[in-house]
Amino acid sequence: MTDVPLRGRLLIAAPPLVDSNFDRTVVFLLEHGDEGALGLVLNRPGDKEVADALPEWSVFASEPAVVFLGGPVSAEAVIALARSDEATERDGWIPIVPGVGTVDLARAPGDIEVTIDGMRVFVGYAGWAPGQLEGELEHGAWFVADFHIEDAFHHDPTALWRTVLRRQRGHLKMFANCPDDPTTN
Repeated sequence: MTDVPLRGRLLIAAPPLVDSNFDRTVVFLLEHGDEGALGLVLNRPGDKEVADALPEWSVFASEPAVVFLGGPVSAEAVIALARSDEATERDGWIPIVPGVGTVDLARAPGDIEVTIDGMRVFVGYAGWAPGQLEGELEHGAWFVADFHIEDAFHHDPTALWRTVLRRQRGHLKMFANCPDDPTTN
């Protein structure tokens, strides 16, 4: 494992990442440790409306109010990221970083003991076995960046990859202008 756990940080796919599941993705890491890593792809909106999939939760859905494709692992898994000021773990709420955590969608919204100020729903997730992410980082497949709350609730998630890269310092910033096909540059 890396010396510093990356929970609550972003992984930005380095171009070109040959795995189509992750090309130009931004992944928010929910867990990272000796047992591996788990994250959500923040910039792959799907076609299904949250109102159709989870009508009781749709009032909390941030625009675009669709179910996002969180990654290629366990397509039946549903994970919700929510914005809340609650910093303490509660029944149905697990904070990841200040202002953002996961909420238990198996519960009714009124059963969650926190105030939710926005939410994104994801099907599937990105997962790494022990040491796998570290190997990918060593090979330059990912850039690691700080997470900002607006990353999880960005109004234009398809632009998030470039947006996050543009706010980086140094050489990382230049990757925001990388063409879709670098061989045409």
